Amino acid sequence: MSAKRVTTNEELKAAFAIRKEVFVKEQGVPLEDEFDQFDTLNGLCEHIVVHYNEQPVGTGRIRFIDGVGKLERICILEPYRKYGLGKMIIKTLEEIAEERGASQVKLHGQTQAEGFYKNLDYRTSSPIFMEDGIPHVLMIKELSSKS
Repeated sequence: MSAKRVTTNEELKAAFAIRKEVFVKEQGVPLEDEFDQFDTLNGLCEHIVVHYNEQPVGTGRIRFIDGVGKLERICILEPYRKYGLGKMIIKTLEEIAEERGASQVKLHGQTQAEGFYKNLDYRTSSPIFMEDGIPHVLMIKELSSKS
């Protein structure tokens, strides 16, 4: 198992294929809602891919809004969801946030994953809201300062 920052178009395409499988095919998110202007290698955000047995099976991205890291598009292909890869994705994105000087990260977590995020020290900071027909909550985590 490994997490890698996306640096090539081939790696980005692998991330997109995972997202399309999970969000579009499995969860019914409209294709036009899944991909946006941040889905490039132009530095607007940073993408990662996690591998299991050298196969890309999970992904996530982080972008920065007013100094806060926003974790987005976190997903893992269904057969690989019991190997701790979600935790690896979150940890890697949090490390990127700390490298960039962010002291806080946030995400819109699907309510079915709220317990997973709480176990990683995120706190729920909003009532339930809908995104693409799926219930979500805003979750926030303070990052430890390494100074």
